[in-house]
Amino acid sequence: MVLRSGQYATEAYSFVTPKSSLAQQQQQLKQQQISSQTTTSSYWGIPPPLSPSSSSSSAVPSSIRTSNLFMKDEETSSGSAKKSKVKEPFSLSSLFGKSSSPASTTTTTKKPEKKKNGKKIESHPSQRKHISPLNLLGPDNTLQNNHNPESALPFHPSVKSGTLPNGLSYIILPNKSPANRFEAHLQVFSGSADELEPQQGIAHLTEHVAYMGSRKRERLFGTGSQTNAYTDFHHTVFYAACPTEMPNSGNGNNKKKATPMLPMALDALVDVMEARVESSRLEKERQAVLSEMTMVNTIEYRVECQILGTLHRENRLAKRFPIGKEVLIRSWTTDDVKTWHRTHYRPDNVLLYVVGDLDVSEVEKTIADTFGHLSAEKQGSEIRLKDLKPLASDLADAIVGKEDIVKSGQSWHYPPVRHDFCLSPEGDDENDTEQIKSQGLEIINKKRIPNDFEDDIIKKVKDYDLHLQEDYDLDDKVQFLKMDEVAKGKKIRPHIYRHELLQAFSLHLFAKRPVEPVVDMDSFRRSLARRIALAALQIRLNVGGRSDDPAFTFVEFNQLDSSREGCAVCSLDLTSEPIRWKEAICKSLSEIRKLGKYGVTAGEMERYASALMTDAEQLAAQGDRLSHGDQLSYLMETVANGHTFMSPMQSYQITAKALSTLTLQEVNDAAKQLCSHITSVNSDECASNGPIIATACSPKGFDEDDEEYVDEASLIQTIYEACQIPVEPEEDVVVPHTLIDDNELKEQMEERKPHWLGGSFSDGTPNTSPDKLTRPFTLRRLSNGIAVGISKNTGESQRGHLRLTAPGGRDAEKRLGFKSGSMAVGARCMQEGGAFGPWTREQVELFCVDHLLMVEINCNEESLMLDFVFPTTNVGNVGFGDDMQLGITGTEAVMQIVREIIVGFHWEEDALGRSKQSYRSAHETLQKNLEGRSTEMIMESITNKDDRFLSIDVETVNAVTLEDAKSAVMSQLIPSELEISVAGDFDVQEVLDMILKYIGTIPENANSKYRKTTSGEEEGVITPNTFGSVPNLPLPGKFLELELTDSDPRAVSYVAGAAPNQWGYLADGTTVSQRVMEADTKASDYDNRRRQHPLFGNVVLSLISEIANRRLFSTVRERKQLTYDANFSLTGFERLKGGWFLVTVTASKEKAQKALDACKETLEAMRKSNPISLDNLESAKRVVLNRHEGELRTSSYWAAIMTGIQQDSIPLKGPLSLTDYSAVVEAITTTDLQLALDCLGLDEDELYTAIGQTVQPEGYVPSEDEIVMASPMAGMKRGGALMNK
Repeated sequence: MVLRSGQYATEAYSFVTPKSSLAQQQQQLKQQQISSQTTTSSYWGIPPPLSPSSSSSSAVPSSIRTSNLFMKDEETSSGSAKKSKVKEPFSLSSLFGKSSSPASTTTTTKKPEKKKNGKKIESHPSQRKHISPLNLLGPDNTLQNNHNPESALPFHPSVKSGTLPNGLSYIILPNKSPANRFEAHLQVFSGSADELEPQQGIAHLTEHVAYMGSRKRERLFGTGSQTNAYTDFHHTVFYAACPTEMPNSGNGNNKKKATPMLPMALDALVDVMEARVESSRLEKERQAVLSEMTMVNTIEYRVECQILGTLHRENRLAKRFPIGKEVLIRSWTTDDVKTWHRTHYRPDNVLLYVVGDLDVSEVEKTIADTFGHLSAEKQGSEIRLKDLKPLASDLADAIVGKEDIVKSGQSWHYPPVRHDFCLSPEGDDENDTEQIKSQGLEIINKKRIPNDFEDDIIKKVKDYDLHLQEDYDLDDKVQFLKMDEVAKGKKIRPHIYRHELLQAFSLHLFAKRPVEPVVDMDSFRRSLARRIALAALQIRLNVGGRSDDPAFTFVEFNQLDSSREGCAVCSLDLTSEPIRWKEAICKSLSEIRKLGKYGVTAGEMERYASALMTDAEQLAAQGDRLSHGDQLSYLMETVANGHTFMSPMQSYQITAKALSTLTLQEVNDAAKQLCSHITSVNSDECASNGPIIATACSPKGFDEDDEEYVDEASLIQTIYEACQIPVEPEEDVVVPHTLIDDNELKEQMEERKPHWLGGSFSDGTPNTSPDKLTRPFTLRRLSNGIAVGISKNTGESQRGHLRLTAPGGRDAEKRLGFKSGSMAVGARCMQEGGAFGPWTREQVELFCVDHLLMVEINCNEESLMLDFVFPTTNVGNVGFGDDMQLGITGTEAVMQIVREIIVGFHWEEDALGRSKQSYRSAHETLQKNLEGRSTEMIMESITNKDDRFLSIDVETVNAVTLEDAKSAVMSQLIPSELEISVAGDFDVQEVLDMILKYIGTIPENANSKYRKTTSGEEEGVITPNTFGSVPNLPLPGKFLELELTDSDPRAVSYVAGAAPNQWGYLADGTTVSQRVMEADTKASDYDNRRRQHPLFGNVVLSLISEIANRRLFSTVRERKQLTYDANFSLTGFERLKGGWFLVTVTASKEKAQKALDACKETLEAMRKSNPISLDNLESAKRVVLNRHEGELRTSSYWAAIMTGIQQDSIPLKGPLSLTDYSAVVEAITTTDLQLALDCLGLDEDELYTAIGQTVQPEGYVPSEDEIVMASPMAGMKRGGALMNK
C-alpha cells in the first residue's frame, strides 16, 4: 500500500501552476528519502524508505540531485531613482505579455563606455546588446522566438514587472495567503559556476559575509520575520519573509498608523548589495564556512558529488561546487571578497521578486526608493584586486562569445555551461521539426546574428578554457574516464563509486536534454503528454514491478527541468541489495523499454489524464490562497526556464482544453522520446545522438569474483544486455471504482444502527453535544467507541487529511508482552501490503492512484498512526466536459480504505519480507552513519538500553513472524481505543454522515480476539491506554565517545539530559506547572491561575526551545566561531511522562570538545549568568505564534491538533489546546521561563555528553576507487573540501 505521492502531479513540466499539495507531498517525500527521515507518504503498495537512502541505498532522486549541494544559510529573525533617457528599453513585462508604466519599466541597455579615474568601466555581460539580462523572451531583435503567437499561453494577469533606470529588474505578484505577510527574494545572477580558478568558494563566502554582516537585517529580529540566503551553481539568493506591518506598532485608541515592514525588508536586501566586508565579519564567516564543510560532508553528500561530477563532466559544474577549496577559503582577505561582491552584486545583474499581501503600486514605489540609488559604475569602481579584473572580463567574454552556452544562448538564469545532450535518434520521427521543438533545441540551435562587438568577442575567446578541460594546480589527482561505445554510435559514460559507508547498490542513469520553454498550446500539450507517460511508467515500476520478491528497494524515473544546471535531466535512480544489482537493472530498464516501445494503455491514459485534471482543478480552487513561498519558488523557476507563468485558473482552463483533445498517440510519442536513450541501446534500434551517463555506487569490500562486485565494464555490459531482453505490451488492470458494495453498507446500517455520542475531554472543557456542529472543530464519539474530531479548513482547497490513531506503539509492544519489534515491523508490513476483501494489492494500489489517496503508516514509541491525504472532490472521473462520468469523492474513497484496514486487511508473507528487509537495511545503515550511531549510543546510555527507544537490530527483525506482526498491530485496532481526526475543505455534515456510514458500522467488538491484557490484570480487563514514564535517567551523567571508520574526518558533539514531555509532565509524574508554582512562592493569584492552564507547560517548552537555539547560534557560532550551527531539541512525547533534551553540534575534530563545552556554557548561562531577557521572550513569541498561524493553513496540522483531544492518555490536551493557544503564549513571562528551566536536567552531574568522530583505517592509503575519474573530453573533478548546503 505504498504508492509514492502524486507522481503524475510532480513531473518537471508542471510549470504552468505552482505545485499542488499532493506535489508538495511528493517533493517532501523525495527530500526525506535523502535526508535521514524514516517514513514517507505513499500510495498503498510502494514502500517509502525507512532510513537515509543515500547511505543505505544511495538513492538520489533526480528532482533533488543538487538540493543538498547549494549553500543555504538560514536564520530565523523574527533614495528615489532618477529617470534617465536610454535606448532600446527592455522590461520584464515582456515576459508576461503586458506593459508596465514607463517610469517603472525603463531599463538601461548597453551604455556608451564611461571613464572614471582615467579607467574604462566595461559593461556587465548582462547588459550587452546581444541578450536581455533575464532571458530570450525579452525584445531582442536579433533573437526572436518562432512560437505560434495565436496559440500563446495566457500570462498571469496580476503579475507586475519592471526595470529601474539603473538596470535592477523586479517582479511583483500580489497574493493573499497567508494574509498580512509577504516575501521578498533578491536573486544575484552569479554563483559558483562564475568563479575564477583562484575564487573557488568565494560566491558562498561572500553570501555569508553580506548576509550575516547586514545590520539592517538584524532590525528584523523579533518581528516575526524569517531571513535566509543560499548559493548555488547559477545564482545567490537572499530573502526576507515578513509580516506586512510591524507587530504592536499600531495603536487603535490613538489611531497610530502601523509601521509597514516592506521598507525594512527591502533595506535588509539592499544592504547586501552594499556590503561593507569588515574583517571581523569575514573571520566569523570563514570559520562558519569551514565548519559547514565538515557538517555537510556526509556519505549522502559525497554520493551526490560523485553523481554530479559524472553527469556534468563536460562543463564547469564538475569543478565548481559551491563550497569551494579549503586552502583558498583560509587565504582570502577582505579585498578578495569585496572584489567578487563588487563585480557581481550590481543592479544590472539582479532580479528582485516580491510576493505577498501588498499593494502593487506601493511596492513599486518602495523598490524605486530603496534600490534606485545603486549604480553599476560605483560598484565597478570599488573592485579592489585589479589583477582579477581582466580575468573576470575574459570569463565574461567567453560566456557570451562561445557557442552552445545555455546562459547566453537560452536564459541568463542558467549557469555558463554547455551540455552533452542525448537526443532521440536522427530521422526517427516523421516530423524532424516537431522533434527539435519537443527536445527544446529551437532556441539553442538558433544562429546568432553577430554584430561587430560580438565578432571581436568570438575571436578573442576561441581558445579560452571555459569548460575547464585542462588540468589545474588545485585539481585532485585524476584518472581519465573513457566514454564506452557499446555498439556503433551508442555511448555510455560510466563511473563507479565505492565507499565503506555505503550499504546498498544504487544506479543513477541519465540523459541530458535541452529545456523546452512552454509558452504556447503545442508545447503545453507536449508537457502534458510527458507527464502522463512518466506517471504511467512510475506506477508500473512501483506497482507492477513490486513482485513477491522485488529486485529493487527503490526506483524512480523522471525528467525535470533544472535551472541550476541549465538543462532538463531524464533520470533513472534505483537501489537494491548488492547481490541483486544486475537483476534490478534488467527489471527497471525492461519497464522503460516497454513504455518507449509500446506506450501507455488506454486505461493508463484515462487514469493519469483524469489525475492531471483533478490536480489543476484543485489549484484553481485554491487560487491566491497558495502560500507566498510556494508561489515565489514556482515563479522563480518558471521565469528561469522561460516557461509561461499562468494563474491557477488559467492553468486549469488550458489544461481542460488540452486534455479534452489530447490523443493516445501524442502521449505515446512523448513516451518514445522520453525513453529513447534506453530503447536506442537495443541492437535493432538506431543510436541516440549523445551519451548515456551512468554512475553506480556500491559498498567496498567485494572481490572481483563476487556477484556483488561491479566495475565499469560489468556495468556497461549489464546495461547493454538489459536492453536486449524482449518486452511485451502492458495489459490493463481492472480497477474498482468503489471498494465496498453499497447494498452491504445499507444492511450494516440497518443491523447495527450506528449513532453519535457526545465528546468528553480531560482538560476541563465541557462535554460536547452528539448532534451539534461546533467551531473550530466538532468532537464526538461513535456508538462503537471510535472517537472522531472533524474540522473544516479552506486553507488547502479541495484537499483533506485524515489521521487514524491507536495509542500504544512500541510502549504497548513491551507493556503487553508482544515480541520485540513486532509492532513496528507489523506497521511497515501493513504499509507494504494493501490487499483486502476481494481485491488484490495491485487493484487497491491503483484504486488509490485513481483517487489520489496517499497513505503513511507509522509506529512510534507511543502509538500507531495512519495518515491519509486525499482530494475532497469527485475523482476517478472518466471523460471530459459534458461526457464526464463522475467517480466517488476522495473523501468517500478514504473512508472505504480506513474501514477495510480495520476489518478486512489481508496479511501477506511477501509484504512482511519487504518490511523486514527495510528494517534490516535501516539498522545496517545506522551502523555506518556518524550522527545515527552517536545518537543511538546516547539513547542506549540514558535509557539503560530500553528497546522502545532504540533502533530494531537485525536479529530482532528476523525473529518476527507474520503472526507476531499481525497480532501486535491488530491488538491496537480496537474500536474503543481508536481516534479519527479529519480536516479539509469539505462540508462537515456530509463527512460526518460518511463516517457514520463507513466507520460507525464497524462492529464494536472488531479485532477483540487480538486483545491482550497486561500482567496482573483481571481476565477481560483491558487497559492499553495506561502509559508510564520514560526510564529514570541513570545518575551521575557520563561522557561517551564513539569512533567510526571513514576516510574523511568528521565529528559531532552532543549534550543531553532529562526533560518534561510535550505537555510538561516529568518522569516522576509532576508537571512544569506544579514545579513553577512551588518555586514562585510570591506569585499573584493571576499568575497561579494562568500557570494552571493545561497549555502552560507546552507553551513554556516551545519558547525555551526557540530561545535556546538563538542563544546557541549567538554563542557557539557567532562569538566563539566553533561551528556552522548548533541545535536544541526535545523528544516531545505526548503520552509517556518525561523525555529528554538533546543539543547537537557539528564541528571539526579539533574543535569538537570546545564546541561541546560552549554548548554546556550556553545552557548554564541561561539559568544563571545571562538569564532570559524580555527581548529574548518577545522574539520567541513572534516565532512561535507565526509558526502556529502558518501551520493552521494546513489540514495535516489540524489533524495533529485534534489527535489525542478525546484520549485520556494525554490528560492536558483538549479543545483549549487550540482555542487558548495565542492567549497563553502572550501571557508567558520571563519568570515563567526562568523557573521552568529548572525542570530540565541541566546540572553538571545530570548531563550526558558525547563526541562521535571518524577515524581513518590504520595504515590508510587512498585506493584507486577514491581517485576521481574524469573524461579526456571534459573538465577534471575538483578536489579539496566538498561544497556546502
